[in-house]
Amino acid sequence: MIGAQDLGGRDGFGPINPERDEPVFHAGWERRVLGFTVAMGASGAWTGDQNRHRRERLPQDFYWSANYYDIWLTALTQNLQERGMVTARDLEAGHAIDPPKPPPRVLKGEAVAATLAKGFPYIRESKATAAFAVGDAIRTIRNETPGHTRLPAYAMEKRGVIAAVRGVHVYPDSNGMGQGEDPRWLYTVRFTAAELWGHPSPDSVCLDLWEPYLVRA
Repeated sequence: MIGAQDLGGRDGFGPINPERDEPVFHAGWERRVLGFTVAMGASGAWTGDQNRHRRERLPQDFYWSANYYDIWLTALTQNLQERGMVTARDLEAGHAIDPPKPPPRVLKGEAVAATLAKGFPYIRESKATAAFAVGDAIRTIRNETPGHTRLPAYAMEKRGVIAAVRGVHVYPDSNGMGQGEDPRWLYTVRFTAAELWGHPSPDSVCLDLWEPYLVRA
């Protein structure tokens, strides 16, 4: 979906002012939110793409004004409520009141380091031949789905060239909507800055894009 998160190429949001010597966390609660998010991701209660789409659906005025981890915490809370793992009474009290619905899996403390080291790979076995090869000229589709997608708005209906073939990966558009992994071919596509932004430039931008986003130019 083209939501509050899709800011590429938009004007009017002011300058980017990087924080010098920025700490990993600005407050202790941010560290805890990251921990909760990782633990729930490992629980199997929802997919990473579903969690990302939940954040995308937050109201724009909140998304654009909130702290980074406020966005994460709000989405996490909504996911937990939707699945009966916390209730409104729990949240109002600040601790458990109602019996929670248990998650599919529990990430034990002693397993955290090994789980993080292993990562969460999204590559899958190929069941079809890739439609494109390195050097092929492509054009991206106009994808205005209200669901989840990893095709940014600024790169829709743009011409590019396949720079690399990355294998078959979980398709986020399906996975983010709870419709299964539906693995598809993934490509790195190189676009000229002139194609994306409309003014002469020697620069280029590379995006990793799934096959359903692409047609031959």
